[in-house]
Amino acid sequence: MDFNEAAVFVRVVQAGSFSAAARQLGLPTSTISTRVARLEKRLGVTLLQRTTRKLNLTEAGTLYFEHASTGLGYLLEAEAALDEARQQPQGVLKVTAPADLGDALLGGLIAQTQQAYPALSFELMLTERYVDLVAEGVDVAIRTGELRDSSLIAKSLGTIQWALFASPQYLHEAGAIASPTDLGQHQCVQFTPMGRHHWDLQRGTTAIRVPLAARTLVNSIGVVRAMAESGQGVALLPTFICQPSVLAGGLQRVLPEWRGQADALHLVYPKQRFMPPKLRGFIDLAVTSLKPLFIS
Repeated sequence: MDFNEAAVFVRVVQAGSFSAAARQLGLPTSTISTRVARLEKRLGVTLLQRTTRKLNLTEAGTLYFEHASTGLGYLLEAEAALDEARQQPQGVLKVTAPADLGDALLGGLIAQTQQAYPALSFELMLTERYVDLVAEGVDVAIRTGELRDSSLIAKSLGTIQWALFASPQYLHEAGAIASPTDLGQHQCVQFTPMGRHHWDLQRGTTAIRVPLAARTLVNSIGVVRAMAESGQGVALLPTFICQPSVLAGGLQRVLPEWRGQADALHLVYPKQRFMPPKLRGFIDLAVTSLKPLFIS
């Protein structure tokens, strides 16, 4: 079946003549006539009765036109709908991220994205487990550290820098910290993935491992930060998470010349021939909003 033949026939009937249809379609009149003739031959019926002055639909032609024009209209509507979808982000975007980073990064970003694209909805999966994006139907992930799946596309957001923080209240009461070795004499609130028994710190090319008492172990960055803000000790935390509290006077940097590890941060999504507008819109806003928070 050649849908071009049916489309040409519909246009001829709508235009009222072969020549008018040819002008509208930008084709020679002979091509229009040939395609209608091929359609009649394939169907085995006469669709149009041609005279020197006008075209008349046969009974078969009337029946075919009614159905063909309706079907062609549906096809045009489908293409228009797809074209609109290509231009305007809409639908549900599924996003996954580590729970602690998701808390800090996604709230504001999603509000900004939905303000820009009101037809876009979100489903968030905040988890510490590794999510198979393709198998679980997830559109995009925020991931730290070394990337495990080379079949995915990764867009860098920068580097998360870990550093030491404590509240001014704690430092006033517990005393100044002049070197990393002093940490062994202080209360330390430890985020367990960063070390249960020690912290690894670096200053330039100098690296040191600081033994810790492991008195307070926590597996939530948000809780560690809250405990540090309330004066319960020194914490090793991502700088971007602590920046608002530093500006507000709730935390201050400890041993600012020393830092913990640096973790690469990426947006990761499956390879696909055509990127959906909802994903492209989210990635563009994420890069613009999040990159300034991290070291390039």
